[in-house]
Amino acid sequence: MNLNDVIKGPLITEKLDKAREKFRQYSFIVDRKATKHDVARAVETLFKVTVEGVRTNVVRGKIKRVGRSIGKRPNFKKAVVTLKQGDSIELFEGGAA
Repeated sequence: MNLNDVIKGPLITEKLDKAREKFRQYSFIVDRKATKHDVARAVETLFKVTVEGVRTNVVRGKIKRVGRSIGKRPNFKKAVVTLKQGDSIELFEGGAA
């Protein structure tokens, strides 16, 4: 699998912000077919950091309703990556522009 196709984007929430500050954990939306090894290799090569651990889970899409119509949001895979002490990713650390 191509490393640029593994990571689709960052996942930023208040809960994950606290995990990043306290436990050095960064979260990404990744390809559904990507394995933990693929995610670790992609993060290490793209951001030049050392990965200690990767946890993944598939987030099921919610059922949403507008009037009579019922639809479903798509499922996506989330990866939470724990970095080595002292490493950080500048993508998440940047301030408001």
